[in-house]
Amino acid sequence: MQKRYLEKVYSGIVGKAMGVILGAPVEPTIWTYEKIYETYGEIQGYVKQFKNFAADDDLNGPIFFLKALSLVKKDQDFESQHVGKAWLNYAREGIGMFWWGGYGTSTEHTAFLNLKKGLNAPQSGSEEVNGTIIAEQIGGQIFIDTWGLIAPGDIDKAADYAEKAARVSHDKNGVYGARFVAACIAKAFDTQEIREVIEAGLSVIPDDSEYKRVCDAVIHFYEADKSKDFRKALAFLHDEFGYDKYPGVCHIIPNSGVMMVAMLYGEGKLDRTIEVATMCGWDTDCNAGNVGTILGVMNGFEGLEKRYFDQINDVIIASSAIGSENIIDIPTLAKEVARYGYELSGQAVPDDILEVTDHLRELHFDFNLKGTTHGFRTTDSLRYPVRPVEGKGVDGSGALAILLDRVYRGNVGRVYYKPFYRREDFDDERYQPAFSPKVYSGQTLSTRLYLDKWNGDDIGVTPYVRCSHSKALLKGKMVTMPMDQWTEISFEIPDTEGQPIDEVGIEIESFTRERFKVLGNLYMDRFDVTGKGYHRIDFDKEKTEFKTTTQFTENAGAFSIEGDSLHMITNEDAIAITGNYYMKDLICQATLIPQYQKNDYLAIRVEGIKRHYLAGFSGDKVVIIKNDFGLKCLAEMPYPCQIGKAYDVKVSVIGQKISLMIDNEHLLEVVDEDDPITHGGVGYSVLDNGRLKIKELQFKEL
Repeated sequence: MQKRYLEKVYSGIVGKAMGVILGAPVEPTIWTYEKIYETYGEIQGYVKQFKNFAADDDLNGPIFFLKALSLVKKDQDFESQHVGKAWLNYAREGIGMFWWGGYGTSTEHTAFLNLKKGLNAPQSGSEEVNGTIIAEQIGGQIFIDTWGLIAPGDIDKAADYAEKAARVSHDKNGVYGARFVAACIAKAFDTQEIREVIEAGLSVIPDDSEYKRVCDAVIHFYEADKSKDFRKALAFLHDEFGYDKYPGVCHIIPNSGVMMVAMLYGEGKLDRTIEVATMCGWDTDCNAGNVGTILGVMNGFEGLEKRYFDQINDVIIASSAIGSENIIDIPTLAKEVARYGYELSGQAVPDDILEVTDHLRELHFDFNLKGTTHGFRTTDSLRYPVRPVEGKGVDGSGALAILLDRVYRGNVGRVYYKPFYRREDFDDERYQPAFSPKVYSGQTLSTRLYLDKWNGDDIGVTPYVRCSHSKALLKGKMVTMPMDQWTEISFEIPDTEGQPIDEVGIEIESFTRERFKVLGNLYMDRFDVTGKGYHRIDFDKEKTEFKTTTQFTENAGAFSIEGDSLHMITNEDAIAITGNYYMKDLICQATLIPQYQKNDYLAIRVEGIKRHYLAGFSGDKVVIIKNDFGLKCLAEMPYPCQIGKAYDVKVSVIGQKISLMIDNEHLLEVVDEDDPITHGGVGYSVLDNGRLKIKELQFKEL
């Protein structure tokens, strides 16, 4: 495995995010090169500054479709059907994840509906089923980056995995694009020559393909172009391979030509490459995103230009069906991806990667990966700015430096991580992300700090969390920081009384008189949130935001808050999900009030829309059901459920044992020994059709 493997995975993901954020504001095809240039001139930085960028399909797909690897059983080979299952498990139908542009218009929407109807991958994306136009749109390559990241240096493995993933929704040139991009990424681990990267990508696609033809044509034009002006190549591309020659909403061939223009005329520099890809127009975020990954890997951390890098701040906001997984810390994601790479190569996973990926239920931030901030922010960028530094942590490791910039008594600032988001945190409605908190009451916040003070009196540090709805701060004990020694601070998070936590961090206060202002640095070497949590959701405190109930992701059905209850109506299987994706043993409890039919359940260990346990009412029975891409009843007994009656339903899962209690009466218990679901969130569900009211959902980890 390459010496700098983890760093290059990280740089590739950041490069992808840079390209997507740069290109997204000018994505609609009405933004021609001329309009982009007239509006923004020669692009040399982001054209929009987002409060927080809500990711689109270009980031959602690579992150969540890679989870297909966790669905491969020990006796199976990885196949397209595993990625198809990931689509069904993590995509909320009609919202988020990708463009829901209609059957026969959006390739992804078409493939999703094929999968939903039982047409498995790769048939779901085949030319035979969908026709050539749908099969050869751009999505074949835009979701594919992570398949290159898990195969460093192995272009054939990267291409083969990418092809299997792409065939869920695409065929022919759509698949060749996937192979090309993944192979380029894999090769980028081994060289810093962009032409070698391009040649590796071309080596894994058919010589007689239209994809190869457009790439070769751009290469030949570039070699003959003495001016090295990308605009001439773009004009050539419009004349010979323009949108007018390839039907559909967003065909892959013109856009693959833009990627080739960008990589050649970008001359191996990440910043210039994504700028050219964006200025060329057409599918700007897709093209800039793909070349951003390639150049991010090729150049490593040193190639991440500061004017693009700083805004990323190690955060990606996604829009899957799993709310806690939509808050993505890039260093942690990089370690997850790298772990797949080590495991698929048969090599031992390094301890620093295991430490994080074995404990994804918790937060473990160490700042050792160069340039990482883990998304930390400050409420006062003038007096308490934050920045990553090397060599300032324990034993010379990395750290987060908090500059104390002439602070005095009354200057209070907070440095924090956001484990939950609201609509107010975003500028627009891009892909309607929904969230569940990553941090809960009962867990322990701990951090390790070092004060290097140059002037002034004492500095006090107080661990805290903030409640999202009221904005109230819940604080631990203030610690007066000693000079020149590492100090451990910890804080058990108190009961938030149902409110989600949207800040977790430290509050800093100076006791110095104004004339003696404090100057210095406060270094953070570690920041962790560990242990088991508990939580209660009172629906009269919640809102409807991003087309979902706060703290939940909802799939199918219709939901509305009515007083202290959430009302749900559906004519198909529907589910609402909250909690943390990596919770294991716990108890979940709520008041269920059946309103119509009797198909009402609490959901537990919810790994996704198609993989979880259900326990509750099925007609005049109570049941425990396993949903593993198909429903299987694990236990049942007669129970005369009444419409309109309130029932206290409690479900526990410990190891492989699932138990159901109703109104304090123990009714069912079963042990699932057949490929049990080991982790997941909680929620509630109605199967087939029905109407339900639910009150005060709560859970506690055991």
